[in-house]
Amino acid sequence: MTSASDHLSLTSQGQQLRVNHATGTLTLEALWLRERAPDDATLDPQTGQRLIEAAELPLDIALTDATRDGDRLALTFSDGHRASYSLAALIAETRASDEHAGLTLWDATLDEVPHSDFTAALDDDGALLELLDRLHRFGFVKVTGVPATEDGMQALIHRIGPLRRTNWGGIADVKSVANAYDLTMTQRGLEPHTDNPYRDPIPGYIWLHCLSNAASGGDSTLVDGFQAAECLRRDAPDAFACLTQVAPGFRYHDDTTRLESEGPLIELDSRGHIARVRFSNRTERVPALESETLRRYYAARQAFYRLISGDALTLHLKLEPGQMLIMDNYRLLHGRSAFQLDGGVRHMRQGYVDRDSTASRRLLLADRRH
Repeated sequence: MTSASDHLSLTSQGQQLRVNHATGTLTLEALWLRERAPDDATLDPQTGQRLIEAAELPLDIALTDATRDGDRLALTFSDGHRASYSLAALIAETRASDEHAGLTLWDATLDEVPHSDFTAALDDDGALLELLDRLHRFGFVKVTGVPATEDGMQALIHRIGPLRRTNWGGIADVKSVANAYDLTMTQRGLEPHTDNPYRDPIPGYIWLHCLSNAASGGDSTLVDGFQAAECLRRDAPDAFACLTQVAPGFRYHDDTTRLESEGPLIELDSRGHIARVRFSNRTERVPALESETLRRYYAARQAFYRLISGDALTLHLKLEPGQMLIMDNYRLLHGRSAFQLDGGVRHMRQGYVDRDSTASRRLLLADRRH
């Protein structure tokens, strides 16, 4: 067994390993270490996927020996397995992440709209990574130089991930039409909202391409939902808690489609970090909850709405032909001002790309760069 001078100790009858290192102390469960042993007997060397059945490991598995040589930990387990671990990798894996690490939360004072060039992102991996980094950091990016054709954004979508098809097809028109099937297809203004909370899964990124915007009005409005949620957490913690706990329903019905789902307006991940926001006045259907819960929810929703519709958090911009917005539908709330055609035309094309393929493309490009 290791000596104290090695800065290692075994506790709980060997079921825990304690490591003193330069920035603190790491305490790790023996079973956790055993099931992730980084060797060919435990992990397939080609795929990195686990070969052993972790659920069959003895619950009382323990460490019988532990030594350290620089960054390497040599561990022996009570089932006879031996493995070598990188201490730096273990520290990195267990380090608590900051809630908004890598993100820039913003409000109406944002100095410069994050932007990228379509052709550069299409032709160069470095430019594409910059676009994806800006999208990840700010929750949106404006792309210029997009071909002013109906499928002009399609080539860049193919560079990132497959187009998400819905009951409306692939890339759909957004323009005023008679007998509109959705309020986006009218001239009315649209309150800040996230798209399609009635789907499962909810589309991750919205691509909005401008072909023509000669109408009077029709400016896009953008709000950082994470910033709004943080403002609510700071100024009205009870309202914030309510919106993380109550899950209203959302519904879209037409002649050919029945879509229903539910979820809180502010969703937290397993660490209690803000993971996504939802807001869709047009499709929300609050169930007949107990009276006190309903009253709390309605007051909390109103407080959140005042934030996301207020001037302090709202960014205004008007897309011109050949410009496109890519928006994080888990973070960004978007809307528009009402518009009058007056002989002009406002024609947008919209599509969705999911989060997994977008994140994968960004991370792979970053790995290649490094």
